[in-house]
Amino acid sequence: MKPFCGAALLLLLCAAACAQNSCVCEKNKRVTNCRLSSGDCWCDAVGSGATVNCNTLTPKCLLMKAEMMGSKSGRREKPKDAFEDTDGLYDPECENTGIFKAKQCNGTTCWCVNTAGVRRTDKHDADLKCNQLVRTWWIIIEMKHADRDTPLNTESLKKFFKDTISNRYMLDGRYISSVLYEKPFITIDLKQNSSEKSSGDVDIADVAYYFEKDVKGDSVFHNNILNITIDNEMLKLEKTVVYYVDEIAPEFSMKSLTPGLIAVIVVIVIAVVAAIVVLVLTRRRKGKYVKAEVKEMNEMHRGLNA
Repeated sequence: MKPFCGAALLLLLCAAACAQNSCVCEKNKRVTNCRLSSGDCWCDAVGSGATVNCNTLTPKCLLMKAEMMGSKSGRREKPKDAFEDTDGLYDPECENTGIFKAKQCNGTTCWCVNTAGVRRTDKHDADLKCNQLVRTWWIIIEMKHADRDTPLNTESLKKFFKDTISNRYMLDGRYISSVLYEKPFITIDLKQNSSEKSSGDVDIADVAYYFEKDVKGDSVFHNNILNITIDNEMLKLEKTVVYYVDEIAPEFSMKSLTPGLIAVIVVIVIAVVAAIVVLVLTRRRKGKYVKAEVKEMNEMHRGLNA
């Protein structure tokens, strides 16, 4: 019995040592093999295996790759160059640092992306060249809250979102350009030029991704749900849209326009053509009427002279 007891004790000691060296990644639930090192929690990101520091936000590229693994197993005018992510989730290629590679492909179809991983060109074949990873310097988050009788307190709303973005997502307050409330729309502007961002700053693209996941009920955080409470009242959001503005304008052609936008353009063109046709027909009829009236007057004059 003594050898058995000794082995059991050894196993207990090993388990205790492992427990002391293990940790929970509070800022990313899509990780494995978490361990403590020099007081920091480090884990391997699901899908890529990249090592991530749990004291800060995980890069969006690694989060999307981890989410793809999970899915496989289971009112104001916008800037003229602002565009939405119309492609949604895909399995991205990431650099060792966790940022997106400028060129992304799905089989033989390829496209160029910005630092937020959002497609900024038409889709082409594998010969496509993406010379640089263009930086997204301005992100616009537009939310619409549910119908309510009275508007929210603007100052309370601004304070909540600024504090949340600074504390929960660790973004320096100087990158929160504005929080605008125009019932029922809430618009948050995040601006971060490449010259302003230091190596220790979180990226606004990562912040926007974490925030969008939070408000849509699919938080990346471990057991830490975001409750949007303004003056002790829970706020229900009906819709959230994120727009991206790059340092270099996107390169989309007409054929890449969404079917909805194409339909609008077609309707406008048809309306203009119809208006022109009606105008031409009206003028022609008016001209014939004038000619007929002149002819009748001439005949009357001839009758009187006779």
